[in-house]
Amino acid sequence: MIPYATPVVDNLFLLAVAAFGWGLSLATYRLFAQSRAWPMGALQADAPFIPVLIGLAGLFAGLIFATARGADDGGWVIIAFGVLLAMIWTGILRVASQLALILAPIATFLLLLGWLAVPLGYSERRWATERPSETLERRGILNPSPTVDPHTPTAPNP
Repeated sequence: MIPYATPVVDNLFLLAVAAFGWGLSLATYRLFAQSRAWPMGALQADAPFIPVLIGLAGLFAGLIFATARGADDGGWVIIAFGVLLAMIWTGILRVASQLALILAPIATFLLLLGWLAVPLGYSERRWATERPSETLERRGILNPSPTVDPHTPTAPNP
């Protein structure tokens, strides 16, 4: 059996970068679009305060998470990668900022949900830390597989 390894990907880091970057892109897209005559969606043209508010929520969620994480634990990297994501998202993809209207709230919600999982006690649940096969074995749905010694000869079936 392979020992359970710690995850290599820091999901909250990635969600913070996404929330910060997409939020910054949403909050600033109208400024760049008007000065450069880029296309704008109906929501950004008619009711610009809604995308700006959605963008500021994502921006502040990523910024607060980066601040809570601290400079020594990668907080400044979240801000740097978030600014880079916003520059690429706004500068190169232009119209893709409309997609950020959907992606920024999702990333912000998942960031806050994952961040609050520890204080709310969800990370202490067995189902939150065990592998799916261990959960199925504990519930009795899956029978544990017997271990077979590869050095033991097996008898042929008659």
